[in-house]
Amino acid sequence: MGKISGPLLDRIYIHIELPSIKYKALADTKDAESSAVIKERVEKAQVIQRERFKSEGIFYNSSMNTKLIKKYCVLEDAAKELLKMAMTELGFSARVYDKILKAARTIADPAGSDNILAGHIQYRGLDKQW
Repeated sequence: MGKISGPLLDRIYIHIELPSIKYKALADTKDAESSAVIKERVEKAQVIQRERFKSEGIFYNSSMNTKLIKKYCVLEDAAKELLKMAMTELGFSARVYDKILKAARTIADPAGSDNILAGHIQYRGLDKQW
């Protein structure tokens, strides 16, 4: 991790840390969510985004500029506080701030939420060790 610069990490959109999988989870026989259900959720989010941006000249949340982020990434109070803490205590850059908001908007869309809730805010583990 020490070999990857901060500016490079800023340009990687999604960071996911995966814990080791325990035997119990591997041996579990209950059905997982199907690919078809996941595909439906992704397609729903795409439709929401295309509709939202039909007059903006873009198609997806990832293409939002700062003006559009301010317009479409409205945060509820708890989400504002969480993001404020991330910015001040963890020292996230402005680029990371925008990426967090774009990702949160994308998480909020299939959930049917007009505003971004605290649960939609996801920190990227590779930005800071916390």
